Amino acid sequence: MTQGEQEPHESAEGSAAEHGTWQFTVEEARALVPQVRERAAEIVRHRADLAELALDLRAGGPSRLGGRPELKALEARLDELLTWFTGQGIEVKGIAPFLIDFPCVLDGAEVRLCWLEGDTELAWYHRADLGFAGRRPLP
Repeated sequence: MTQGEQEPHESAEGSAAEHGTWQFTVEEARALVPQVRERAAEIVRHRADLAELALDLRAGGPSRLGGRPELKALEARLDELLTWFTGQGIEVKGIAPFLIDFPCVLDGAEVRLCWLEGDTELAWYHRADLGFAGRRPLP
């Protein structure tokens, strides 16, 4: 584990891995937002580089970003970054734009705390069965 990383999410009821499900409190999810924002910024940078490099290579031309080895390295780094999210119990819902959900229970209902690329804080949620279209501000 590198400096600044936290252990995988663990609630008062024990680790989610022990129970087969992940559940966050709003406070636990918000505590991860600085790490989420840092990794999301890296994902956005690599995503753009990967798109440009892949297009250049498909067109058969040279790319300022390199060749096939650099493409594979970008893919590997993106996979590594995404694995961090799933390892924390965070659900990755989309890459472009980058969208993640934190499973949670609010007022007895299963919801997802929703964070979208560009958000500065965790301020939205939606019912687990509705998805992004049901997004509402957190109470």
